Amino acid sequence: MIDDLDRRILNVLQQDATLPVERVAALVNSSKSPVWARIRKLREAGIIDRQVAILDAGKVDRDEVFFVTIKTSSHSKDWLDRFAAAIAAMGEVQEAHRLAGEIDYLLKVRVRDTRAFDTFYKRLVAEVDLFSVTSMLSMETLKETTEIPLEAAPASE
Repeated sequence: MIDDLDRRILNVLQQDATLPVERVAALVNSSKSPVWARIRKLREAGIIDRQVAILDAGKVDRDEVFFVTIKTSSHSKDWLDRFAAAIAAMGEVQEAHRLAGEIDYLLKVRVRDTRAFDTFYKRLVAEVDLFSVTSMLSMETLKETTEIPLEAAPASE
């Protein structure tokens, strides 16, 4: 279980994980040693899964985002294993979700341009049988974040 100090530390680290421990401690109103121990504990517990660099998509020529909805006529374990392996091997897929409801899967795909998306699409449909695929081009990203909101724990009664 994480407490309020852990939440404050995690909120700071989600915004900039490169900050020195001294700066994190100052921002959460604590001292360096307990903050360092908390960060180590959060890593060991798997709460901090990994630290990554978030790239500017435009500066690395990956401006286009497509959302792909997929319906399948097969829900077997074998089909799911093949589908999961196929999308895991496709670097263009940034996110893949299995959904409840009318659509079975939703993919977020980032590519250079529509031609690159077409190449991706052809690879996808060649890998696994799909009943229906719909692609939607994102015209503008209004919000994109990796942060998970962590509110303070409710006061106990």
